Amino acid sequence: DVESVGEGKTFVLEGAAVVTCGRIVGFQEGIVDMSGKGAEYTPFSKTCNVVLVFEPKDGLEKHDYEKAFRLAGLKAAMYLAKCVYESGGAADKTETYEIAPFAESMKSYAGLPKVAYPYMLQTQGLLHDTYVYGIDAKRILPTILHPNETMDGAVVSGNCVSACDKNSTYVHQNNPVIRSLYERHGKDINFVGVIITNENVTLADKKRSSSFAVKIAGMFGVDGLVISEEGFGNPDADLIMNCRRAEMAGIKTVLITDEYAGRDGASQSLADAATEANAVVTAGNANMTVTLPPQERIIGFTEYVDVIAGGFDGSLKPDGSIEVELQAITGATCELGFNKLGAETW
Repeated sequence: DVESVGEGKTFVLEGAAVVTCGRIVGFQEGIVDMSGKGAEYTPFSKTCNVVLVFEPKDGLEKHDYEKAFRLAGLKAAMYLAKCVYESGGAADKTETYEIAPFAESMKSYAGLPKVAYPYMLQTQGLLHDTYVYGIDAKRILPTILHPNETMDGAVVSGNCVSACDKNSTYVHQNNPVIRSLYERHGKDINFVGVIITNENVTLADKKRSSSFAVKIAGMFGVDGLVISEEGFGNPDADLIMNCRRAEMAGIKTVLITDEYAGRDGASQSLADAATEANAVVTAGNANMTVTLPPQERIIGFTEYVDVIAGGFDGSLKPDGSIEVELQAITGATCELGFNKLGAETW
């Protein structure tokens, strides 16, 4: 049975992550450097990782491989969580996250701007997929989620996309945008909820989803939106479309994205742009290069390093060191801010 989540108590094994490793789409896998220069850029160098390494049977279709891979990771995470929960240990700390029901929330905190969060999910297909309560998100119309539902696993990643800005399930559960909006709720904003929307590939689908997401925001009567993107290139069009529609409807926007500005940082950062996009937070330039030192122990596979997104011919050096763009480092330019990079322009 599938039941909605986001209420009650959730016990969290903070700082622990289950990492799935295998050959699904070789050119769009990622690297987690635990001790070298790359460790400064991936958030998963700071977690205690249980790594599952998968080898597929001959002839296994890639979509079936990814599904088995994904479900195995979730089962392993559930097993670890259950063991800790059943041990009966007390939590080190307790945190409370709550917002009022809509009817009450709309009237709360008079004088504070009402803010919603359009949460863009990667749904381009061909193993660029995200699941909401088990449903492929490319099949949904934008809808409302309580922020706590994401913390309890309502959104699950099935993305085999560029490593730097894919939102893993771990990142969805620990979304810093939602945490930050909660921190400011009742202080300088009235955080009214999350609007999930997708990033489909056809223009008609993009227009439909953008129109619907902004319509929901308008029905909330919000003053502002914080909009996060997942991925780059094609999804840049969705990001800018959402921004323009909202601004034209009189709703202020702040965008969160990353950049592909060339290794010198001088190229156009996004594939689309608009004058309305005048408040933008960047998670860094994915084309910046970094050299990872040789390691005594490697979990996984190195044969894709030269063809991985962010790699190039000669990335894997004879001494075992690796030179790649940040695009190849898992989570390095995460567009939810679950990373170490950023920039400010005033």
